Amino acid sequence: MKVPFLDRQKDIQRLTQALGREKRQFIVLYGRRRIGKSTLVKRVMDTAKGDIYFVGDQTTEVEQRRMMAKTIAFSIVGFDKVVYPDWETLFLALSRQVAGRVTVCLDEFPYLVKSCPSLPSTLQRLIDSNALSYDLIVCGSSQQLMQGYILDKREPLYGRADEIIRLTPIPAQYLAEALGCSKLQSVEEYAVWGGVPRYWELRADYSDLRTAIQRLILDAHGPLYEEPQRLLRDDMRDTVQTSTLLSVIGNGANRISEIAARMERTAASLSEPIAKLCDLGYIMREVPYGENEKKSKKGIYRIADPLLDFHYRFVAPYRSLLELGREEAVMGIVEAQLSQYTGYWWERLCRQYVSGNSIDGVIYNRASRWWGKIFPEGVTEGKMVELDVVAESIDRRHILIGECKWTNNEDAPRVAQKLQASIAHLPFVKKGQQVHVVLFMKEDGAADEGVKVITAEEVMG
Repeated sequence: MKVPFLDRQKDIQRLTQALGREKRQFIVLYGRRRIGKSTLVKRVMDTAKGDIYFVGDQTTEVEQRRMMAKTIAFSIVGFDKVVYPDWETLFLALSRQVAGRVTVCLDEFPYLVKSCPSLPSTLQRLIDSNALSYDLIVCGSSQQLMQGYILDKREPLYGRADEIIRLTPIPAQYLAEALGCSKLQSVEEYAVWGGVPRYWELRADYSDLRTAIQRLILDAHGPLYEEPQRLLRDDMRDTVQTSTLLSVIGNGANRISEIAARMERTAASLSEPIAKLCDLGYIMREVPYGENEKKSKKGIYRIADPLLDFHYRFVAPYRSLLELGREEAVMGIVEAQLSQYTGYWWERLCRQYVSGNSIDGVIYNRASRWWGKIFPEGVTEGKMVELDVVAESIDRRHILIGECKWTNNEDAPRVAQKLQASIAHLPFVKKGQQVHVVLFMKEDGAADEGVKVITAEEVMG
């Protein structure tokens, strides 16, 4: 099944507007592997009108120039009949020979720089001297390298880009349309594939989720079996340490002290790899609602990408079995835990739904979790409570407190009563604030009066 091109309208608009400006543009586009960079660029380029799209690889500098000349020859006949001694000569020759407004895209730009470290300096000179008669787009999957080339003040291309676009995963709400499934089913699908369009395309080739997981992720020869290692190689020097770090977090060690203890490392030695993984969007740090994110000592770390989370939960611990071809045995473990696993991502989706949204006429700030002790009457030692969704309205007059359930036939009144019993003792509810109790459930269920139920159909709508 072919997956339609979804979302990305703002990115297309930015690219189109930039390429429509009078001045020749230098545009930087980057994002993780398989996020859809090449597809996006190709939608705004027109090779029939002379636009040139070239993908770098890991061959030598001389070979890369030779291959680019051959690519250009499809638009400019005979361009590959000349030997270009360096990149500057090639770019200037192209400038002299293009006809009209043309766009040139250098995809996998980090590979080009790896074979020729002076390439950014060459481009800096050409851009500063207005020597290029075409628009130039550079793309790359290595987020760290692309950010370094463009955002590091010490680098030649710093401050030269007219547009910098970082592609992020597509929102979960598009998944039902992409796979032709119900919005309820799309929650479970999102918990496995996340918002990466290439994963959606691979999933669409299979009739059901079980088969897709088994063939794409659990099969040792499947296209996504080694996907985490490929992602980490793009951006991390020490992939062994990083993979261990993700495995430890994915299997329940969430506080920095626990992570360090399991890895037999000091917490200080993990600060740099953790910061990089947060920046790349692979892990995230959570603090309880109302805590200062930078100062709080209650922070915990979670894997922020569904496919990585699935891998380190169900693939990494059972790799020995999978290498022996025992996919069915591991699939049994997946099926036994899939509802609980999906429940975590359901909570994430519910918090995203509330954040910045208007619910019954009230617009809420960013939603987060809260965990801590409350002190009901007669309980001197306190009682630990976890709340799935807490968000204050923008005018601070309202606060939403929600519970997320991903189970069938849930007793909504019982869940609501338990939640309401804690509200009077919560330390962050301000005097005079109106409290809105919300249950986020798979499907509608009757709750007490004054308790709102929001279903998967609404969250994914």
